[in-house]
Amino acid sequence: MIPYEYAMTLSAILFAIGAIGIVVRRNILVLLMCVELLLNAVNIAFVATSDYLDSAEGLIYVFFVMTVAAAEAAVGLAIVLNLYRYRNTVYAEDVDLLKG
Repeated sequence: MIPYEYAMTLSAILFAIGAIGIVVRRNILVLLMCVELLLNAVNIAFVATSDYLDSAEGLIYVFFVMTVAAAEAAVGLAIVLNLYRYRNTVYAEDVDLLKG
């Protein structure tokens, strides 16, 4: 059994890495991976807290977060593929399709 403090520390470290990755990187694929890292860090925190409190609520939230993560990955990759097809780039600063 992993102690609650260790799980929350791991969750905080993963969340920080994901947040720094979103701020620093400009490749859209890396940005999507950083968002997935953020969501997985939140899932670890939910599971650890659910185990610590002897409650099933956190596990239910994990199910919904995993559903959102799967939808985000599918839609995000579809958007990236279309952007690459039309602009031949996957860098966020080169994408200006929505500018009026």
